Amino acid sequence: MINERMTNMHFLFEGQDYDPSMFFLIAGPCVVEDEALLNTVAQQVSHICQRLGIPYIFKSSYRKANRTRADAFMGIGDEKALRLLQQVRHNFHLPVLTDIHTPQEAAMTAQYVDVLQIPAFLCRQTELLQAAGATGKVVNIKKGQFVSGEAMRFAAEKVKQTGNNKVMLTERGSMFGYGDLVVDFRNIPIMQATQLPVVVDCTHSLQQPNQASGVTGGRPQLIETIACAAIATGADGIFIETHPEPARAKSDGANMLALHLMEPLLEKLVRIRKALIQA
Repeated sequence: MINERMTNMHFLFEGQDYDPSMFFLIAGPCVVEDEALLNTVAQQVSHICQRLGIPYIFKSSYRKANRTRADAFMGIGDEKALRLLQQVRHNFHLPVLTDIHTPQEAAMTAQYVDVLQIPAFLCRQTELLQAAGATGKVVNIKKGQFVSGEAMRFAAEKVKQTGNNKVMLTERGSMFGYGDLVVDFRNIPIMQATQLPVVVDCTHSLQQPNQASGVTGGRPQLIETIACAAIATGADGIFIETHPEPARAKSDGANMLALHLMEPLLEKLVRIRKALIQA
């Protein structure tokens, strides 16, 4: 039986053979770097998910608008990046997610992808939320590092007031001082009270922002800890940014999961989910 919270989302996975009681995965490289990277990650992760019966949404940002330093990599060009995401969508038969940053981006980006993501720092931007909702696409709203789980219902309502009920919410940690984040797992059931799917971002929640170098740090060694806790506490989905060589990634390399570690992690998470179902 399909999870009631997934009623407006399960159509994303109609081409994938899976158990609807399983959690879903949002994963991919932080930003579109080139075609080879997208194909490598999409192919390997989709193969793993097919074997394990995990519904999969491919993720990559077509442009990085929130950079600490002015000289940081922002993208390869909007149209080029979006067309590469569209190719992943068609070649691997996967739903694709990417971020938008302004209301003007919503309709344009919706032509290429299936899910529009609202970055955490922008989760209160009314016009952005409304523009995303107006496209009719699924909208994933990341909880701001400064926002309570309870308050996220107001962000969701801004999208739903456009007539679009295809909304999910993502926990990605809360600010703990200037340079660290913590995950409050109470936010999973709190946000699920909206009857919307709730995702836990297992990589961005381990960021260490505001470093003196101007490059965001992270604690990738704790990704497994956050992911296991997310599944154990009933998250509907998990979000993991991954890269074959995180140290060479052009964005967020400090907190991405090395691609070769994805399979053993997902195997463990499936065992946890199955144990919960059987309990």
